[in-house]
Amino acid sequence: CSGVRVSEEHCGAAGRAEGRRSCQTAGIVGNKVTVVLGAQWGDEGKGKVVDLLAQDADMVCRCQGGNNAGHTVVVDSVEYDFHLLPSGIINPKVTAFIGNGVVIHLPGLFEEAEKNMRKGKGWENRLIISDRAHIGRLMALMTYKHHHIPKLLSQLQTAKLGTTKKGIGPVYSAKAARSGLRICDLLADFQEFSERFKHLASQYKSMYPSLEIDMDGELEKLKTYVDRLKPMVRDGVFFMYKALHGSSKKILVEGANAALLDIDFGTYPFVTSSNCTVGGVCTGLGMPPQNVGEVYGVVKAYTTRVGIGAFPAEQNNEIGELLQTRGKEVGVTTGRKRRCGWLDLVLIKYAHMINGFTALALTKLDILDVLPEIKVGVAYKVDGEIIQHFPANQEVLHKVEVQYETLPGWKTDTSAVRTFEELPENAQKYIFYIEDHLGVPVKWIGVGKSRESMIQLF
Repeated sequence: CSGVRVSEEHCGAAGRAEGRRSCQTAGIVGNKVTVVLGAQWGDEGKGKVVDLLAQDADMVCRCQGGNNAGHTVVVDSVEYDFHLLPSGIINPKVTAFIGNGVVIHLPGLFEEAEKNMRKGKGWENRLIISDRAHIGRLMALMTYKHHHIPKLLSQLQTAKLGTTKKGIGPVYSAKAARSGLRICDLLADFQEFSERFKHLASQYKSMYPSLEIDMDGELEKLKTYVDRLKPMVRDGVFFMYKALHGSSKKILVEGANAALLDIDFGTYPFVTSSNCTVGGVCTGLGMPPQNVGEVYGVVKAYTTRVGIGAFPAEQNNEIGELLQTRGKEVGVTTGRKRRCGWLDLVLIKYAHMINGFTALALTKLDILDVLPEIKVGVAYKVDGEIIQHFPANQEVLHKVEVQYETLPGWKTDTSAVRTFEELPENAQKYIFYIEDHLGVPVKWIGVGKSRESMIQLF
């Protein structure tokens, strides 16, 4: 840095210190990334927010999870479902990057990409994959034997956790046990890869005798992906570094799953297997925290979750049924009905503590249009006492008594509204109440499925 050289020549130790400080503020940090994260149990509509931001992005990244994610985006009346591909790939000018934190089911990746190509969106020349990303080892073994998956996952003790049954957990388990196979292994020495694959497959067969594996056949299928993969694969750390420190770029990171599904901070053990909070961005892409810029939390105007586990604000009544029906609350990946309840601000505040949201996107506000009054969870009581934290223990969380504030509804169709000022007064008050309680501004309000139905406030 020239600042350091000048100070050494003219200003001594004090000048050197000042020069070093000036280096840190002279653009050395590089480009900042904008992060979109789920603030509840997933299914908040992150894909719509990413689609909106990706319209003028240069690069969109996935940093964790696998094809257990499900993002639906509607553009020009065409509906796209994404599981592994970053949903921002819809923009033909965007480079899509799948980072090392993602586990990749290769047949699923190419299947999904081809399905979207048939809808008019090319992708192969714009997709980059980190060489350090793990191959869905269990998924690879099971690719053409789908009828075995539920039985095997049941043996693996995952079915009762309410997972997507996509084999994501076992892949992350193998990764943590240091026995996983990565993209770089597949593209290096295929003979060596084959030996490791067979060894791992034998381990699985000894643990789960009912598992049938045609090892040579499976390896042959994996080998067919090598030539197709090679042009897409890069050293992910170097690729990300060049993106951050090259020319000015708008880089978007698309989180999968959500805060309450995070392996460390979610409602454990009913969680996913990766860090889907902001820390997962750094570890899943290989980038320093100083390059994290805006962090947008996506919040549904009520609360939903798929699968079992504590859900304090759940409504097992006509309100829950109305939200489920009006919101068409069915999982994109699993096809399961989502459990529904009132908006829980205790839960959102907890997610904000971890992620440091700079703004929120509030989605599916229009689903509340028919309600005469709306409840909002504002505090938790346990054994008659208000608690100041979000309980880690599932048994305690099951005992929680949610304290609600009741707000007036607006009984007006908002689906055609396109500005904040056009919203009914009580809908505006609902937004203000959320902002005031959380201390975080709402930047977008969703009132429908399409890109045009996202109202931007600032």
